[in-house]
Amino acid sequence: MKQLGTHLVVDAWQSPAELLNDPERIRRCLIDAITAGGATLIDLCVHQFSPHGVTATATLAESHIAIHTWPELGYFAADLFFCGHGNPHKAVEILETALQAKQIKLTEIKRGFDPGMGVQDTSTKDRNVNSFTEKQALKPRRFRATLC
Repeated sequence: MKQLGTHLVVDAWQSPAELLNDPERIRRCLIDAITAGGATLIDLCVHQFSPHGVTATATLAESHIAIHTWPELGYFAADLFFCGHGNPHKAVEILETALQAKQIKLTEIKRGFDPGMGVQDTSTKDRNVNSFTEKQALKPRRFRATLC
C-alpha cells in the first residue's frame, strides 16, 4: 500500500465532566495537541451544546482533528488524520493528559491506496487509469461549509 496518512480513532473514558464541558479548555487542548504533533493549524471551530457537551474541529494543513465530548458520561471521542509530516500519536498524548482520561482505546488506520486499484499517478506521463475507464471512475466532489 502507498500510505498517504495515519488516521487515529480515539475513545476515552473516565475524564472529569468539568474538563469535558469547558470549551476554552478544549480549544487550548487542541492547540497544544497540534503544536505537539508538529501540525499546522488552518482553522479551529469550537461549539458548546446545551445543556452539556463540546464539539471541536481543527482543520490542519496535514488534514484534521475532531473531538466530541459527553461530560455526563466522562467520555470523549476524537479522530486525528495526519498526512505528510507530523506525529498524531504525540497529539493524542496531549488530549489524553489534558482531559485526564483514565482509560483510552486507540485505533490506528493507515490511509492510502494499493497500486493497481485504479488510482491515477499524475506524476507520470502515462495518464491511463490502471483498471477503470473514464465512465467507471467517480469524479471527486468538494463541499465547503463553515458553521463557525
